[in-house]
Amino acid sequence: MSAVKLQQIFRTLGDPTRARILFLLEREELAVQELMEVLNMAQSRVSRHLGLLRGAGLLRDRRNGAFSLYRFREPAAEAWRAAWALARRELAADPASALDLAALARVLQARRSRSRSFFDSVGAEWDSLRKAWGDELLRARAMGRLVPPGLRVADVGAGSGVLARELAEAGCQVVAVDHSRAMLEAARRKLELAGVAGVEFRLGDAAALPLGDGEVDAALGHMVLQYLSSPAEALAEMARVVRPGGRVIAVDFVAHDREWMRRELGVQRMGFAPEQVADWLRAAGLGEVRAFVQPGAVRGADLPETFLAQGVAP
Repeated sequence: MSAVKLQQIFRTLGDPTRARILFLLEREELAVQELMEVLNMAQSRVSRHLGLLRGAGLLRDRRNGAFSLYRFREPAAEAWRAAWALARRELAADPASALDLAALARVLQARRSRSRSFFDSVGAEWDSLRKAWGDELLRARAMGRLVPPGLRVADVGAGSGVLARELAEAGCQVVAVDHSRAMLEAARRKLELAGVAGVEFRLGDAAALPLGDGEVDAALGHMVLQYLSSPAEALAEMARVVRPGGRVIAVDFVAHDREWMRRELGVQRMGFAPEQVADWLRAAGLGEVRAFVQPGAVRGADLPETFLAQGVAP
């Protein structure tokens, strides 16, 4: 390796701020504003360091509507990996890193709280708001038909119970999970009034499901990933709670630029690349992974296409 290349490695990773940023982005995908909060630094300073790290090939970035999100990228060159491994060990032993991780935990909790507050505030009115989805009922009905009758199924992010009702009426035993107490109560009342039985309601977070290992035959996430701060963690949890041979299925929007959905519907993520979701399913240990776009949004509606992704527990 040339002296110039070695100097670049030392200069890049030897800066304390850049090392702190990588330490955080190795753990979580973050926006500039969130890094500013964690590090207590001005935007210009954070952006400058992000630019240098991206130029060194140490970051992945992607657009999420009007925002860019950043994540650590494992370096390809052995020298970079060795240097980062050394820097990571030193950072892990530094008391200042514990403060950074505590600040990161507060930022992520704030993310979750914003989503929970939104759904607690809309509660029973969600059915009228979700008309913006246009064909949500049709998608839920189609998704419900993927699961044979008689199975025990987790409906993750159950919302107002659209999918739970379809599954229960198809003969499944349903565990409806949502992090909003108001939404769960609205769903419970709605299904009781409709005379739908066979649905159990549990309050819990998608990243820490209130279900035991292998407790259900299938776990479904219908239009929920876009509301989560860490969709990969949620898919890993869904994989955990299905039995061997059980299925994890997710339906959501393909990556889009509809800012009105963030403003009016509280989404945290502006859709996904189906390939990314497939990678998350594989990382969760699932096999037979498929992810494909489902064309056919409501005619005349300003809606993106949806995708369906699924995998099977070994």
